[in-house]
Amino acid sequence: MRSINELCNLVRQTAYDIHLYHGHGHLEKVYENALAHRLRKQGLLVGQQQPVSVLDEDGTVVGEYFTDLLIEGVILVELKAVSTLLQQHAAQLLGYLKSTRIEHGLLMNFGSYKFQIRKYALSQDQSRDDSHRG
Repeated sequence: MRSINELCNLVRQTAYDIHLYHGHGHLEKVYENALAHRLRKQGLLVGQQQPVSVLDEDGTVVGEYFTDLLIEGVILVELKAVSTLLQQHAAQLLGYLKSTRIEHGLLMNFGSYKFQIRKYALSQDQSRDDSHRG
């Protein structure tokens, strides 16, 4: 089994390769499909538009969120195809991590000429407090 760092590095490199090949200008769904396809070819378990329960602080399910990608059940991937990543995109991912209790997330932007990717990690202690980029 790969470590979380090995998984993140593999996903990062694969996403970057997709950006080099396809460039920017496609809809987000194209990049989502390409990343899911290439990661599956590498033997990874990839959930696409997979429902994930949103939990309240006591563990009660209060809703459902559909991930762009969920890699090996441990990395939540949020994809964008915008001119630049904004703070609200990071806040969105951090909110998803906190309320789904998934610890690791990658925020990627394929919409700019320069590929953007940020990794976020949420510890159990942070999931109860306001969390910040890790």
